[in-house]
Amino acid sequence: MKLFITRIVLALRNFRQWLVAQVIFGFLNFLKLFPADGGIRFADWLTRKIGPRLRRHKLMLTNLRNAFPEKSEAEISEIALASWGNMGRLAAEYVFLDRLFDFDPHSDKPGRVEVSGIPIFLDLRDNPRPFIVFTGHTGNFELLPVAGAAFGLTVTVLFRPPNNPYVAKKVFDFRAKRMGKLVPSHAGSSFSLARELEAERGVGVLVDQKFRKGLNTLFFGRDVKTNPLLPKLVRQFNCEVYPARCIRLPGNRYRLEIEPRLELPYNEQGNLDLTATAQMLNDKVEGWVREHPEQWLWYHDRWNIKDAVF
Repeated sequence: MKLFITRIVLALRNFRQWLVAQVIFGFLNFLKLFPADGGIRFADWLTRKIGPRLRRHKLMLTNLRNAFPEKSEAEISEIALASWGNMGRLAAEYVFLDRLFDFDPHSDKPGRVEVSGIPIFLDLRDNPRPFIVFTGHTGNFELLPVAGAAFGLTVTVLFRPPNNPYVAKKVFDFRAKRMGKLVPSHAGSSFSLARELEAERGVGVLVDQKFRKGLNTLFFGRDVKTNPLLPKLVRQFNCEVYPARCIRLPGNRYRLEIEPRLELPYNEQGNLDLTATAQMLNDKVEGWVREHPEQWLWYHDRWNIKDAVF
């Protein structure tokens, strides 16, 4: 009897995940009926309407108040609303990604996407060595590995699949066609990245995700745990580290930036300081977010405070 009930529960959970996935796919297919600009603007409008009605909106407001105590409630609400719009745009841009990324490194004609740091791209491509490119959930961060591929620079990207298995498969298939080599985040993913670095190739990671166990650091002046993966890989392979980000521009345009490599902190014994390195990553992402707070995903429980909010 217990086994039968367990099977029923699992079947219901699977059906719910399938149903949610179909709703998401249906919405994305609906967006395909629009031109790219119209579809992105519609998704922005819709999520601004729906987002504030969701439970996560309360967490988003709490995160913003904690991060920007100097801002008024009106300013906080405005950023939160724009952040929901940013998420809507990110979803819609999956549909139109092939049409959005129009940057041609061999052309001087301006397009929808502009790229800053082209000499760095070319240097990494033409002088093979182990390196790590890191970014945060700012703008459309999915465009960064697409840009690397446009320059012939293959970067193995670590990503966290969605919890819904049907959505996860769709997202993985979509990314794999446009972003090169992908490594789903799981217990053995660090070994996959290590093999790439050992072969003098590059990897890409997001460094602003929630992490329950890790290095004790600060983000917007508040305690957070930071994933030690990047500092440990640097310590093992002595590889270079480059910050990169996407900035949304007016008119559904984008600027992709890869910055000069970081000068990482070492202790008196000449060893990489893991915690100081993790803090440097947080500080870099925080600086980006402070420039364009509406372009970060504030609904993430980065500070692990959801239980205190709900």
